[in-house]
Order: sequence, then C-alpha cells, then structure tokens
Amino acid sequence: MATFAKEDGGFSDPVDDGPPSYTENLIGTLLAIFGNVLVSIAVSIQKYGHVVQAGTNDQRAFYRTKTWWCGLLITLVGEGTIFASYAFAPISLIAPLSAVSVIASSILGFVFLREKWKAKEFLKRYILSFLGCALAAAGTYLFVTFGPNSHEKLNAENIIKHVIGWPFLLYLLLEIIAFCLLLYFYKQRNANYLIIILMLAALLGSVTVITVKAVAGMMVLSIQGSMQLGYPIFYVMLVCMVATVNFQARFLSQASCLYDSSLIASVNYILSTTFAIVSGTIFYLEFNHEDILHICMFLLGCFICCLGVFLITKNRKKAKAFEPYVTMDMVQGVPTIHDKGWAVQPDYNGSFSYGALVNNDSVAPATLPVSQEHVTVAPTPQKNSELKRD
Repeated sequence: MATFAKEDGGFSDPVDDGPPSYTENLIGTLLAIFGNVLVSIAVSIQKYGHVVQAGTNDQRAFYRTKTWWCGLLITLVGEGTIFASYAFAPISLIAPLSAVSVIASSILGFVFLREKWKAKEFLKRYILSFLGCALAAAGTYLFVTFGPNSHEKLNAENIIKHVIGWPFLLYLLLEIIAFCLLLYFYKQRNANYLIIILMLAALLGSVTVITVKAVAGMMVLSIQGSMQLGYPIFYVMLVCMVATVNFQARFLSQASCLYDSSLIASVNYILSTTFAIVSGTIFYLEFNHEDILHICMFLLGCFICCLGVFLITKNRKKAKAFEPYVTMDMVQGVPTIHDKGWAVQPDYNGSFSYGALVNNDSVAPATLPVSQEHVTVAPTPQKNSELKRD
C-alpha cells in the first residue's frame, strides 16, 4: 500500500501498487546482476585469449581470434541486459550493482589462477580479496533489500515534466559549473590528478544514467504497445546518452594511461555510484516515499559495498617501480639523445630480461667487445731516411 501527496497538500487514497513494484524491482535487479556477471566473464575470456596468443607467439591480430570475438559478443549481451534493467528498477538500485562485476572478476581470477602458493603466502595474498568480496556481497544485500521502490511509467510526458522541473534544472546548472571548472583545471592548468579526471567522468555518468533509464523505459513501453518513439524527447535523450558515454569513455581512457587500473576501478566505482544515486534522487524522485530507516540502511549498504570494492582492488599486484637500465644522462660526457634523459632500453615489464633472453642473474656479465670506431691508433714513427726519400 502506498500513499501519494496531492498538489494542495492533502493525500490521495492508498493505491495498492506494492506487488507490481516489487516484481519490477526483482526483474531489474536480476537483469543487472546477470549482465554484470556476463561482462566479467567476457573480460576474463578476452584476457585468457591474449595470454594464450602471447604464449604461442601467434602473429595474428587480437581481433582475428575466436576468443576475442566470443568475449565481445558476451559483452554486448551483458551490456544490453544492464541497459534493459534500468527500465524496471530505479537508478539508485541498479548503479551500485556494478560491484557484482568486481566480485565476479575477483572470483574468476582466483579460479583461473595458475600460480602455486604456500598456505601462509596464500592467506597473506588473498585475505583482503576474501574480506572485500564478503563486504561487497553484504552491502549488495542491504541496498537491494532497502532500496527505493518508486515506479512510474516512463512515457514522454512524464520525462518532459522531470526535465523542466526546477530541482533538475538547478542540479544541471550546478553540474555544468562544476564540470567547466574541473575541465579548466585539467586542460589549462595541467592538473592531471586522478580525482579530477574521475570526477569529470562521474559528472557525465550521472547524466548518462538519467538518459539510459529514459530511453530504456520508453523503448519498453513501445514494445508493450504504447508507442513512444515518435516523441522528440526520445531522440534528445538518445543523443545525450551516446554523447556522454563517448566522452566518459575518453576520460576513463586518459586516466588509465596515467594511473593504476585497480585504483581507477575503486575510485571510479565510488564516485560514479554516488553521482548516479544523487541524479536518480533528483530527477526521478526515487526516495520521495521512503522512510528514514530504509534510506539509512540503503546508504549503509552502499558504504559497505564501496569498502568491499576498495579492498578487492587494493589487493591487486602492482608493478615494481624499478629501473634496471642506465639512463643516458647518468654518464658524464656522453651527449643525451633525449632531453629528459630517458632510458634507451625498452621497459622490462616486471622481469629483468631483455627481449627473448632469459634472466640469468647468477651468470657473470660478459665483457663487451671494443668498438673499432672509438679506438685511436697511434701513428708509427718513420725513419728519417724514408722521410728524406719522400
């Protein structure tokens, strides 16, 4: 039973919309969980294909292998399932479920692990991952159980009402100002901090989830018989969705070039989830009919889930910051070929070996041959008689 407020301050009669709402929440939750698991499986398959191709010295491009195409198809199915889940459940419930992908990736990486560890090393290495998975699962249960249960038909008229409403217009204005300031510091001041790049991506992501839910909801209504594809608002939302996804992917790509992937995964999950919940609350009014207890338990579940994701990604092995080669600027009297004195040799990628040569630290270094170009030959003294003849 739900009670809705009238415009004059009174309340309308209770409406018995509980079971359908919970059913739609369940459908959306299951679709989101299934889609995130599929995406994790697809990433693992593509990673496995790259490893096998590198181990067999296969000269083909990665996109010509069957494993890569299989992973791509599974990714498309998973993303399509997640897209459909927004039509049934609120944004505040679907957005945090991306933690399922992190949990599934951690489990798949553990299952397909080929290294052998002793018991003490195994516990030391994976205790944080196990704890993070447990916390993420507990947090997921809490925010799914106490998540918002507000539902409305996402037709063109309702979406237009939300777009021109003053809460969303105010939120959009503040978001544009914040985005422009962050972009100014990032582009003009060269502030390549991770928090700035991911904040830009999260601000775009908050608009993405709004447009995704609108497009998915209107498509579902059109499939059910109430055609919504003829309204201009559908194409406005579609264009905004494609544009924000494109620019969001660019910022994430720039962050991946500068920082560690595990740190990006944890910080991006926290920021994107927070802004998605805020945007869903403001645009779709998802928490209007929820009591304080449900809101607090939902926020507690999100916090526990974010902590679990942080612990999972924190345990990933990082590359050692070790430079085994001598840079050109370390040699006195030798002109550098780079302004900054970068290393001439290629990166060692975590193993002290060069190209196809195997690391043999125990072998004594071989003496280098002397270059003939740098050898100065002393002139042989000639006899005075020969000089006189000349």
